[in-house]
Amino acid sequence: MKIKSTTPILRSFDEDKAKKFYVDFLEFEIAFEHRFAKELPLYLGFKKGDFELHLSEHHGDSSPGASIRIEIDNLKSFQEKLLKKKYKYSRPGIIKQDWGTMEMIIKDPFGNKLIFYSNL
Repeated sequence: MKIKSTTPILRSFDEDKAKKFYVDFLEFEIAFEHRFAKELPLYLGFKKGDFELHLSEHHGDSSPGASIRIEIDNLKSFQEKLLKKKYKYSRPGIIKQDWGTMEMIIKDPFGNKLIFYSNL
């Protein structure tokens, strides 16, 4: 058996906040949006390069406060780009970890932790 990829599913509570954070701030692209009916919760897919992430407003799909690690090239330039935006809710720093990675930790508006990292 070979595992080809993973797609994290994080909990979301507000479509507008999700799009402002993931699209406007982190510059992810919207891959898809799905609702079973207009008044029902949103299931939303984002992409950035080969990485895909899903957000769900459906109760039971995920718990808020999850953490995911996302390996990224050029972590420092990504951080600089984010800092230039002067986003009201996040000014991420980079931490050199003892286990051999550089990490930039950002919480989304729903308490989920995104750990962007690169190896030293």
